[in-house]
Amino acid sequence: MNDDPSKTRVPDLKGRVAIVTGGGGGLGRQHALTLAKWGARVLVNDLGTDVHGSGGSSQRALTVADEIGAAGGEALADGASVTDYDQVCQMIERTKERWGRVDILVNNAGILRDKTFAKMSLEDFRLVMEVHLMGAVHCTKAVWSTMQEQKYGRIVMTTSSTGLYGNFGQSNYGAAKAALIGLMQTLSLEGDKFNIRVNCLAPTARTRMVEGLLPQEALERLTPESVSPALAVLVTEEAPTRCILCAGAGSFECAHITLTQGIHLGSGDAVAGQLVSRFAEVSDRTEEIVPACGSEQGLRELAKAGYQVNDLRR
Repeated sequence: MNDDPSKTRVPDLKGRVAIVTGGGGGLGRQHALTLAKWGARVLVNDLGTDVHGSGGSSQRALTVADEIGAAGGEALADGASVTDYDQVCQMIERTKERWGRVDILVNNAGILRDKTFAKMSLEDFRLVMEVHLMGAVHCTKAVWSTMQEQKYGRIVMTTSSTGLYGNFGQSNYGAAKAALIGLMQTLSLEGDKFNIRVNCLAPTARTRMVEGLLPQEALERLTPESVSPALAVLVTEEAPTRCILCAGAGSFECAHITLTQGIHLGSGDAVAGQLVSRFAEVSDRTEEIVPACGSEQGLRELAKAGYQVNDLRR
């Protein structure tokens, strides 16, 4: 029997204000409902397009906001396009006018335009990047100064196993999702002194994006309800920062971008040949580390070369 209350308590988000993009269906809808159940006031953003980014109606967001209201929560619906920075800024101002602050941003909006790279148009590549990456950039930029002033913020970037490890036919999606990890890594450092914690969630859920890609039996296990509990880690006061939390079918893992111990070979004409013959040592994952920031790679390389340099972080 588990007597530890920290492992069983329900997250308390009373007084917090959250924005969920792509909140009109699938995983975004479940995120919005979950945050509201935990006491947050939620702005549900959804442009109302299909999985390919076509069409558009704010009815999906309204339906979820009404669902939250019927359950006793507070919610607003918004149909801003995350690809339009002016619309996003208006959405943030509307949220602040209603509730005075923004504490939580879940960047969840996304589309798919799957094809092999050889067959993919540049338009389809750009559009996926625009929605996933620039959509998150627009929303994060629009709330950043508010969170700095509050000295409080919790931001979740929705990445993917495709961004982490690749998937056939999803070069555009993978590039966008990997870029969000890089964005998170830097913003977590810049936001640290303002108590803005930035993390990534890599979900596997049955949404419009995966319908038809997996067998029915698997889809039945990949419910959005099995992913949204991950927000309890990422949006509460005790949230970490620079975490890549993976979730699907009720399982949870952390992904890390690591650095091996490597070797020092110096410089000169012989280095290339030595590197080829000793590459197994370079790639040996024994005692690999997770660097605290990007400059740590260079500092470690200089240290192996015999130079000690002060930390380059600002």
